[in-house]
Amino acid sequence: MNNNSHSTPPIPSHPLRWLPEFWELGQRRLRPQARLLGLALVVGIVAGLGAIVFYGACQVVVRVALDQAAGYHPLHPGGEPPFWAPTPGSLRPWLLLLIPTLGGLISGILVFKLAPEAEGHGTDAAIAAFHHHQGYIRPRVPLVKLVASAVTIGTGGSGGREGPIAQIGAGFGSLIGGVFRLKASERRVLMAAGVGAGVAAIFRAPLAGALFAAEILYHSADFESDVIVPAALASTAAYCTFGTVFGWEPLFALSPEILASLAFGDPRQLGAYLLLALFMVVLAMLYTRSFHGVAHAFRRLPLPRYLKPAVGALATGALGVALYFAFGRDEQVLAVLSFGYGSLQGALAMPATAIGDLHLALVLLAIALGKILTTSLTIGSGGSGGVFGPSMVIGGCGGGALGLVLNHHWPAVAPHPAAFVVVGMAGFFAAAAKAPVSTLVIVSEMTGDYNLLLPTLWVCVITFLLSDEQSLYHSQLPSRSLSPAHQGDYVREVIAGLKVGEFLATGPESRPLAPGDSLAQALDRLSGAGNPGLPVAGADGSYLGMLSLEEIHVASRLPSLGGLLVVADLVNEGLPVLRGDDPLDRALELFVECDRTALAVVDESAVPRLRGLVRRADISAAYLRRVQGEGECRAARGD
Repeated sequence: MNNNSHSTPPIPSHPLRWLPEFWELGQRRLRPQARLLGLALVVGIVAGLGAIVFYGACQVVVRVALDQAAGYHPLHPGGEPPFWAPTPGSLRPWLLLLIPTLGGLISGILVFKLAPEAEGHGTDAAIAAFHHHQGYIRPRVPLVKLVASAVTIGTGGSGGREGPIAQIGAGFGSLIGGVFRLKASERRVLMAAGVGAGVAAIFRAPLAGALFAAEILYHSADFESDVIVPAALASTAAYCTFGTVFGWEPLFALSPEILASLAFGDPRQLGAYLLLALFMVVLAMLYTRSFHGVAHAFRRLPLPRYLKPAVGALATGALGVALYFAFGRDEQVLAVLSFGYGSLQGALAMPATAIGDLHLALVLLAIALGKILTTSLTIGSGGSGGVFGPSMVIGGCGGGALGLVLNHHWPAVAPHPAAFVVVGMAGFFAAAAKAPVSTLVIVSEMTGDYNLLLPTLWVCVITFLLSDEQSLYHSQLPSRSLSPAHQGDYVREVIAGLKVGEFLATGPESRPLAPGDSLAQALDRLSGAGNPGLPVAGADGSYLGMLSLEEIHVASRLPSLGGLLVVADLVNEGLPVLRGDDPLDRALELFVECDRTALAVVDESAVPRLRGLVRRADISAAYLRRVQGEGECRAARGD
């Protein structure tokens, strides 16, 4: 018998041999992005600390302005008990006109005198920074946003907490990206991770925060995939930081009896949830149009910008007081002011005796419609706050109102209206902000209930598909391909394989300046060559740096020294250089990072010697030639 007729299974290697393999694999996978991931953790911790400070600031302002001064004691969600017991005393409605107006005035002065970028809802500003400003946010913006938002919302303005916290996280991500001189692409990722970390902390929803950061940038189904892993680490760190101080309970507390009654177990209920989805689409369209319409009207209002938030806050307070008297002094409808999360807690935990109560349905509908108007007035006028929190109130109260009506007429398909509160929150924001996936998760994490994942998925998909293109976030773009942040990706595809050495400019117009040339000679050379910058080289050809019109402009401010200065006094020695075998996309990165249109190319010797210049204009011309050539080839093939 042939002993080799049967194949012998491979002998497994000794477990100790796996360790070097795992170590090598970890190095290959983590080393290129270890710094970015480590910084993402730091951003998450700072976002969590920012959430703690902001939450505490809001509690203090609410205590002083609404509780003690106006006698209004807003309800809190079950997972966030107030710091203090309510102050005894009755409501003084007329102060709900004065206090929000004063808060709007203070907020307007802070924002428009110190950091106009902090106007409105901060998430939109962070989205704009990602797409159009290379992830850069001025360091003062998060601090101004924190104070202005605490004043706006704490005095009765309608807004959410995620906008300020998102901008705090995004601002620190941008700041730390600048401190560590990260590439623009990495700074954008850190900034987006900060947005997700802020949402994760303030809503106690870490998974949703990571998904939100990647999804909210576009109003299509596109995701910013590079953001997910750093945002996951940042969200985890932010959630743990915030939870260490304020606990780990979900934002909204539900009793075990209610949680058991929310379980989905009858496919016929999908018909009722379909009605909910259609209702949420209508509400979302009303919200986005009202929000942008009011914002446009305030932009045209002939008043100083810092006064407009006060006008919006006055109208907000007036609407809240009008609803209060219209509903027979029912303080429930005052949820249209400030955060309004207490109305959701009440709707989620409604007792069995309230189920089927059509008056309660009318109150919830009034809160939903009133919240649309008060948020539009507060934020659209330039007040500072978020729009995600009000969206939860609008969708939850609107869904609860529909759930009560359906339960009254068809209890078999709507056994508990609280289920429509939960699903309504998710479906509404999926339509209004075009973020179905993260919204599906965040509502489940906020309520601690995953029994409704199926109907929530059903409603979110339908509302997302049926909603129009109008989004709450004006800065969202249709897709990655249309984002300025990714335009360089498509340029790289066209010029792939090209090297810097193929684009050397070595003609007379690129001849280097000498260290001893006068500024007049340098200016004459720069003007005559048509280059905004020229290299400076020694007599032996050694590269010394670059001189541009910017450096000469600095010298022009010192006329008394202008005649004494030479090129060597102003040469910029800190600019990076290129090698001939560097890929062309490396040159593109440095052009953006250094804000230059020309860079020096040197050789590999110990003392770098100048080889020539590479200019952005030459690369652009090569890109256009290639694109034109590909187009002609496609035309010749009949494509």
